[in-house]
Amino acid sequence: MKRIKCIIAYDGTNFEGYQVQPNKRTVQGEVEKVLMNMHKGKRVPVFASGRTDAQVHAKGQVIHFDSPLSLEGERWKRALNALLPADISILQSEQVDEDFHARFSAKGKEYHYHISLNKDRDPFTRNYVYQYPYSLKIDAMKEAVKFFLGTHDFTSFCSAKSEAQDHVRMIENLTILVNGDMLVIQIKGNGFLYNMVRIIVGTLLEVGAGKRRPEEIPAIIEAKDRTKAGKTAPGHGLYLYRVFY
Repeated sequence: MKRIKCIIAYDGTNFEGYQVQPNKRTVQGEVEKVLMNMHKGKRVPVFASGRTDAQVHAKGQVIHFDSPLSLEGERWKRALNALLPADISILQSEQVDEDFHARFSAKGKEYHYHISLNKDRDPFTRNYVYQYPYSLKIDAMKEAVKFFLGTHDFTSFCSAKSEAQDHVRMIENLTILVNGDMLVIQIKGNGFLYNMVRIIVGTLLEVGAGKRRPEEIPAIIEAKDRTKAGKTAPGHGLYLYRVFY
């Protein structure tokens, strides 16, 4: 039995998220369907670095599975891509040690959130960036960033649906980049709670809109109360960019 690690990208538009759900199209479901075909009807469980929600995209999701097939590492990439739907792509495949685990071996993740500041709706990017056609105080947003850095209990920035018992996470880097009418929020940390990135983005947008002051962020974190933070930004602007091991 060989353990295979893959880096995969997917367009989340037409998925109900990564994780298998009954009667719903998911990324895990599509990959496992292909693997079942390759293994003559036997289910091959696929494990990921973490789940992504409906409409959330990935450029660097990591998965692993075990297989008795004699394919070499890079041949898995070609074999899977030949059978997977067009909105999933295997970017890299390799054989790894049996103690590697896509989720439990991960040391950190990086997400990017894309926001269009264009006042005109673009039908060609509507599934891939969040359009926010209102004025933003970018300097205020950048001022707020520093309060998120470091290790905190991020209960206020976690969906009530989260099953995590420990809400302490470390944010190593949080950067706001502006290029023309495109704003990208990059966030890197040792792990993220359910909807954490999207709630941070939503809160930063409220700071930019003048609805909150940057110096309010520490009190929001300290409250450990989801109702104190901003709205959850839509899923279609979010990309799982990279997983670190």
